[in-house]
Amino acid sequence: MSHPKTTLHQDVWPFNPISLVNFLESYRKNNPTEDAEAYRAALVEAVSAKKSGAVCAQCGSPIWAIGTATVGWDGCFTCITGEADCSEDYEIDGVCF
Repeated sequence: MSHPKTTLHQDVWPFNPISLVNFLESYRKNNPTEDAEAYRAALVEAVSAKKSGAVCAQCGSPIWAIGTATVGWDGCFTCITGEADCSEDYEIDGVCF
């Protein structure tokens, strides 16, 4: 089975997988003033893009769907956050690679 290009941080420190439903439930709870439906649509689009092989606009690594939906551009964890260790962060389970 071939895997998309991964960066060191994704190989060494994997994300914590979370279902789309559970993540959106947590998002709504933690962001009560945000438009949850607009965020859901952005997240579904980002998950679909990642499944289709979308890569970070800055470095070419696979996108981080949750981060991409949050910031509004195709980015990997490191380019979005400036951090390498994603072991305490989530990614949608269907695209947690």
